Amino acid sequence: MCVGDAERRAAPEGSAMDWDDVRPPARKSASIGDNLETLSVAELEERIGAFSDEIERIRAELERKRAHESAAAALFKSSKS
Repeated sequence: MCVGDAERRAAPEGSAMDWDDVRPPARKSASIGDNLETLSVAELEERIGAFSDEIERIRAELERKRAHESAAAALFKSSKS
């Protein structure tokens, strides 16, 4: 498929198409293993903040699951006695 094909499909009849309509949208989230060499200092700091927030979210969920697991274990242990 060439760019002309994409323009014919995406652009309404009689309207011009902008290059931003052809290229894929920018990713909104950071992923582990992404290439960091092309990122600015501000972008790297933003990623650290995003990953730090995600780590805290994961830790909170882990704590909830451990508490649930402990409560279940205590319930079954007390019912055996």
